[in-house]
Amino acid sequence: MMIQSVSRAVRILFELQGARRLPLSELAHRVMLPSSTVHGLVRTLAMDGMIEQDSSGQYMLGPRVLGLGNAFLDSNEFRLRSLSAAEALSERTGHAVRVAVLLGSDVVVVHHVLRPDGSRQMRELGIAIPAHATALGKVLLAFQPNLDVLLPEDVPLRRLTGRTVAVREVLRASLEQVRQDGMAYELDEVVLGESEVAAAIFDARGTAVGAVSVVLPTPEEAHGSADPGPAIFGVTVMSAVREAAIGISRSMGALSWPMDQSGARHPRPAQRQRRTPGRAMDGSAP
Repeated sequence: MMIQSVSRAVRILFELQGARRLPLSELAHRVMLPSSTVHGLVRTLAMDGMIEQDSSGQYMLGPRVLGLGNAFLDSNEFRLRSLSAAEALSERTGHAVRVAVLLGSDVVVVHHVLRPDGSRQMRELGIAIPAHATALGKVLLAFQPNLDVLLPEDVPLRRLTGRTVAVREVLRASLEQVRQDGMAYELDEVVLGESEVAAAIFDARGTAVGAVSVVLPTPEEAHGSADPGPAIFGVTVMSAVREAAIGISRSMGALSWPMDQSGARHPRPAQRQRRTPGRAMDGSAP
């Protein structure tokens, strides 16, 4: 049984997560509720520290939300098992590493390792990115049985750059390819000049519980290539990402990689098996 007031409060929190700050009228418009109803809800949430009001009268998330987020990070088994592997992956490749989970139609970064070169960088922990635009998101969407619920046909796919894949037929074809080898790529779809290669992580039930990725500058020759795989990201980086995903999946109880929701391995063409050996969890070739 759904409790309406709780559902409405959660919708308000999600809207403030995406918009950062909103006046009451705009917040009410976004959640499609009367301003008087929203005012009562935000006052209650503010009393518990979940929402704050700034000097201009706009509402934003409060400090108690941070405490909940930290509690989730500290207790999330997938994140805890991925920490050392993500650090090692960054050291091995020399690039930044993201670990993420799927939340609705977004991916949320639950761990972020900065490039080990000491350059100035922004920590991305906790950010939410449309899943269809990221390699992390594509590799997770590919293994979801309820894809049409996550990305309903009547909701347009957001474009973050001119290169974001926002055509459903193109996205579906891309996801079908991802299911073959458990890896996904994106070139300049989230930020121009930045590309990403990601691999799915599975648990003992065969569920894709998260993903790990390497983020690197987009090579100049990338957009003229028909294959965004080894030719762009390099065999070394791709192998490192794959091995990290296999290692974390093994620690989560997965028996093979990649897997589907039933725990069975996906069939893949023989030529791909020859190109990317070592996917069995015992280290042997498929």
